[in-house]
Amino acid sequence: MMYNDCEVKTMKYVIFSLINYLIGSVPWALVIGKVFYHTDVRQYGSGNPGATNTGRVLGRRPAFIVAFLDGLKGTLAYLLEALINPSAALFAALFTVIGHCWPLFASFKGGKGVATAFGVILGVSLSDWKMLDICFIIPVIVWFLISHFTEYVSLASLFALLVSACLSTLACDNIYVTLVFTLIFALVAFRHHENIKRLIEGNESKKNY
Repeated sequence: MMYNDCEVKTMKYVIFSLINYLIGSVPWALVIGKVFYHTDVRQYGSGNPGATNTGRVLGRRPAFIVAFLDGLKGTLAYLLEALINPSAALFAALFTVIGHCWPLFASFKGGKGVATAFGVILGVSLSDWKMLDICFIIPVIVWFLISHFTEYVSLASLFALLVSACLSTLACDNIYVTLVFTLIFALVAFRHHENIKRLIEGNESKKNY
């Protein structure tokens, strides 16, 4: 059976998106917590299976490990698929974040997507040093500064991802990169709707690790 170019392109988009969703669905906070600490982080703190709650429950070191592994999902998925089809890889990158937020392997109750979002941004930015500086390194610095001075991880994460999406218009001529970064920010913001409400009300939790 022969496929035309449009059908082949569509198949790549669909297959890459499915693969990325499954990669994003790997719940590293649960794996690290249960295997090495015999603890289900969903039973403590905010109940969120992400790096921030891992830090609150298990400490700084496992939080960094979880953040690194969650970020690696986004970076590797994009870089490997970009070798085959950069456009499909960029589109499918969004599904890595979706998989992290609503993971198949954790009853569709996942994290808030920050580390995986940064992993995607890093992967895309590695194709251009200008993008790496402007879209990744500057937002990471913004994240550390806001997180350090306010101790609100949620505020730091949202602002840093917004900065990345906005700066992508300066660092990249591909409008689809800005579109994907903006959609990722919107998705992460949606997952943080309760945090945003608490920030406005002044009772958001601060990091304590």
